[in-house]
Amino acid sequence: MDILKILGQFFFFIVGLSIQGFGLNGVFQAGASKIDITPPIGTKIYGNWVQPSAKHIHDPLNAKCLVLDDGVSKIALVVVDVVEINKRIIEVAKDFVVAEIDFDRENILVSATHTHSGPGAMGDEYLPDDAHLNQYSQFLARKIADAIIIANNNKEPAMIAWGGIEVDDYVFVRRWIMKDSVYSPYGTKDIVKMNPGFLNPQSLKPAGVVDPELSFISVKALSGRPISVLANYSLHYVGGVPKDEISADYFSLFGDYLDDLMSEDVLFPRFVGIMSNGTSGNINNLDFSKEAEGHPPYVKMNLVAQDLAAKVFKALQEVEYQSWVPIDARQSMIRLKVNRATPEVMANVAKIQARPDFQKPYYSRYEKMYAQRVFAMEANWPDSIEVLLQAFRIGDLGVTALPFEAFSQMGLELKQKSPFKDCFTIGLANGCLNYLPTPEEIDMGGYETWPTINRVERMTSVKVTEALLELLDDLK
Repeated sequence: MDILKILGQFFFFIVGLSIQGFGLNGVFQAGASKIDITPPIGTKIYGNWVQPSAKHIHDPLNAKCLVLDDGVSKIALVVVDVVEINKRIIEVAKDFVVAEIDFDRENILVSATHTHSGPGAMGDEYLPDDAHLNQYSQFLARKIADAIIIANNNKEPAMIAWGGIEVDDYVFVRRWIMKDSVYSPYGTKDIVKMNPGFLNPQSLKPAGVVDPELSFISVKALSGRPISVLANYSLHYVGGVPKDEISADYFSLFGDYLDDLMSEDVLFPRFVGIMSNGTSGNINNLDFSKEAEGHPPYVKMNLVAQDLAAKVFKALQEVEYQSWVPIDARQSMIRLKVNRATPEVMANVAKIQARPDFQKPYYSRYEKMYAQRVFAMEANWPDSIEVLLQAFRIGDLGVTALPFEAFSQMGLELKQKSPFKDCFTIGLANGCLNYLPTPEEIDMGGYETWPTINRVERMTSVKVTEALLELLDDLK
């Protein structure tokens, strides 16, 4: 009986390979959507040292979705123009979707672009599974679900291609090793400083490397009409936005410029250009080895977005579209210890809290703000948390997703060790746990490694990389 069972399983395995090889699972389909999620004027803007209330909306924020369906499996890749999204909000959005249409929740990826001129979606808080969402977060969960449902409704027979090009003009390591150590707001000493200033004589060298690849997935209808392009670039954001204005930054502008290039006539459904954030936790668009550039508000982000769109459009003329590829997804949960403040830090922040406001700060003008963050995290966060990791197969392309602002070293390692020919990572996906430096970077200190900014244990980047590679191996 066991032999018959084994022979039967082998038979179906061979048949399955043959079916996938000839694309007989079904017709390959794709659909995309874009839905407005802009909050009202007066909303707090996150992403900077202070959180002002919005006085102006420069351009709308959106949730954009690409659904891919190979006839057996389908996935939804959602990118949202907010600073960060708490895992609880995303799970509520997934609840809506699986209750209303036929979709596996494990096959849904939701990420934030990390525009620094948009709202935070309760990302600084630890929320249990039954936590109540504030008004905007409830609205956002519903809109994310709507974006997935609309993209699924928009599915049509399609062709797909993917690729990558190197664009190193706009990505620079923002962490620099300094000649002398510098104090953190917690009274500890770092040898690395974030954004040390242009041509700073105290700066020795960048503390890391960049990932210059601009990856993309392109789908178009059988008629040739473009449906969507989902790009991925490890650039934190561009900025240049007045502090009290809402903007989707270069992420949305990239889609707009690509739309102009792709859609010569008025088409329906409209083309949807999407830019996702990669592994950019230690990367920005400022080259501190040179003199500072001067740009009026919004100019630099337009220059970057327009150039990236033009480069992707040019690359699309060379790619080969396929009428069918296998689609699949895997996910896993790993438990991580929370990065607790050391006794030294706790003693220092207690001293900081007791300092009268009129007295000169001990270490930094923001030290009281950071002290409050430490106390809040100590009071509200558990000792360990579960983290959702995902991996997707799109033909011979692997896509990984993690809920961190991961350092570029992680993205490069995943690309190097991936079993797939092409691979990229979407950051700030399925939650927001802030920065994920490598252990070596943590030991050097700097903003991204501080308690509450780096929220999980020292070896997390190693554990997450290993877990994602296991998922990719399983998909392959």
